[in-house]
Amino acid sequence: MLLWQWEVIEQPHLYISGYLEAHRDDYYEALLTVSRDRDWTVWVRFFLIAVRTQAEENLGKARAIVGLYDDLRRRMPDMTRSRYSMAAPDWIFGHPIFSGAMFFRQARIPERTARRLLAVLRDNGVIRDLAPASGRRSRLLVFPDLLNIAEGRPAF
Repeated sequence: MLLWQWEVIEQPHLYISGYLEAHRDDYYEALLTVSRDRDWTVWVRFFLIAVRTQAEENLGKARAIVGLYDDLRRRMPDMTRSRYSMAAPDWIFGHPIFSGAMFFRQARIPERTARRLLAVLRDNGVIRDLAPASGRRSRLLVFPDLLNIAEGRPAF
């Protein structure tokens, strides 16, 4: 919060609820210690550990995402042999779950090339189908490596 207040970062990006949920018993015990014994030391120590742990986890995720991005941008030209090889990873990093139609409309890549790029990305395991096309609805695709990093576990 201080970094945000000092304008070092644009927004506070600390998700503390996950830690509190994972350590629910310790959380309630620390709160009880404050109300029962008027002892704030246990609570402050618990909360500072939670902040440090979440900050370290977020830093690890950020580094992993940057590494994934750099790796994909390095591999794309050889994989796709397309002048649009850099546009595709930039777009899918901002849209890790998307439909083919959405990619065709928004990625600023000609549709024929975009279809080929999606096929190459699927064939190379970068993206995969999440839901098949149905009627007029285009298939739903997912960028599992990015989402698994964000989730902190294999979710896709």
